Amino acid sequence: MKKRIIFTLLSLLPILTFSQENFADKVDSTFKYLTGWFVNAIFYAIPFSDTIKIPWVLLVLLGGAFFFTFKFKFAQFRLLGTSIKVVQGKYDHIDHHGADKAFGDVTDDGAIFETIASENTEGEVSHFQALTAALSATVGLGNIAGVAVALSIGGPGATFWMILAGLLGMASKFAECTLGVKYRDIDKNGVVFGGPMYYLSKGLKEKGYTKMGKILAISFAIMVVGGSFGGGNMFQANQASAQFIKLFGLTNQNAGMYFGILMALIVAVVIIGGIKRIASVTEKIVPFMAIMYVGAALIIIFMNFSLIPQAFGAIFDGAFTGAGIAGGFIGVIIQGFKRGTFSNEAGVGSAAIAHSAVKTKYPASEGIVALLEPFIDTVVICTMTALVLVITNLKASIAGIPLFKYGVEVKEGVEITANAFDSAIPHFSIALTIAVILFAFSTMISWSYYGMQGWKFLFGHSKKIDLIYKFLFLIFVVIGATIKLGSVLDFSDAMIFAMVVPNMIGVILLSPKITEELNKYLKAIKSSK
Repeated sequence: MKKRIIFTLLSLLPILTFSQENFADKVDSTFKYLTGWFVNAIFYAIPFSDTIKIPWVLLVLLGGAFFFTFKFKFAQFRLLGTSIKVVQGKYDHIDHHGADKAFGDVTDDGAIFETIASENTEGEVSHFQALTAALSATVGLGNIAGVAVALSIGGPGATFWMILAGLLGMASKFAECTLGVKYRDIDKNGVVFGGPMYYLSKGLKEKGYTKMGKILAISFAIMVVGGSFGGGNMFQANQASAQFIKLFGLTNQNAGMYFGILMALIVAVVIIGGIKRIASVTEKIVPFMAIMYVGAALIIIFMNFSLIPQAFGAIFDGAFTGAGIAGGFIGVIIQGFKRGTFSNEAGVGSAAIAHSAVKTKYPASEGIVALLEPFIDTVVICTMTALVLVITNLKASIAGIPLFKYGVEVKEGVEITANAFDSAIPHFSIALTIAVILFAFSTMISWSYYGMQGWKFLFGHSKKIDLIYKFLFLIFVVIGATIKLGSVLDFSDAMIFAMVVPNMIGVILLSPKITEELNKYLKAIKSSK
């Protein structure tokens, strides 16, 4: 297995060396010509005035988040404590209850009736592993680079709206991940297959929308495969490679290719093992990344303790005025919501795939765990980045040399964030490069699982189908680190956010089922005390 992988990757050397010439530009222009219409349609911004344009997909995401927030009575706040207890394993015993302890009758295999659509096994990973696997896909370069871009356009006030987007997104994650467990499929070997593809096809069939469910499920599966090759793979490899080459000043034109092959080999070792291997890696990497990155951010914040009130003042003032910022007040809101929503992927449906593999008989238990994702990704990590940027830029401005100017978009978000950290902790850019590579790596391995689930939904569950996808994924790692992405990345990003459409339709239509599952789980918790 490993020999075949190494041989395949090494065989790409002559192809990729050639691709760095005019071939890459030809591919980019041709691809843009063929797919530009789709990209423009997905990211079309509805004009509300001459200066205010809001992407329609952002409105759908936020509309769904508001709907779920009210539908489930602010579940993201009232169930936050319960969520932490579930992750800690304090309610694991509920899965082993008999009918005298929990809601429902006992089935032939001893499970509790109607607590899950497929009850012949418990799943593959723990609540904590499922959470870290999903987090590893969302916590990434967007938290480092994307926040800098958002603040450069929307100013400090974008931070406020970014936090609000994260809090609203918690309700969307709760809803879609509950359904992911409810309608998952499990084969005879106990391998789990789940995500929007399954609750769209099976859940909508229950409601009498069989044909619509199939169309939406197939559409989602195609998009998640495309997104896994692009935004979940090539973009990550490309940015990690660029940061590595820049830090060490490498001049060899094939440096990116060699870096890509090395990363592909490391990724291969993990993804060949499936969700259990992925989860075992992410449960170690994600906490380490978060502690290292947030820890450094907190050090910088407390090093500049006297500037904290001024920084928060700039955030709150900028949130409601937007004076001197691109797009004014509405522009600040758009940038904050855009960064927060796009970062945590709440409403996209991707996280439901990872959470479907959890060991539980109560779907709502994992939905409750999933609501922590936007909180950690956006409310904590993105906010830490924003505070560091605001404080260090404020300090630099006092000295007469600001790091960047609000209202003027920056193109290299990673560089701005690296400069901000370096200004307070000399040479931290080295650690940041490690963080970028780890963020990219963890995102790739989780998105490989997402894409593979979509791939198997479309083509079947055989080992051959499995291997074809994994080989393709590894090839795209090398390609991503080697060539300029351009329109290929634009298209893959569009596919990721196009997933919002079928997912939101399904989750809203199936929201009564989510309420039922939540009531069952809360009743089970109460009866166990």
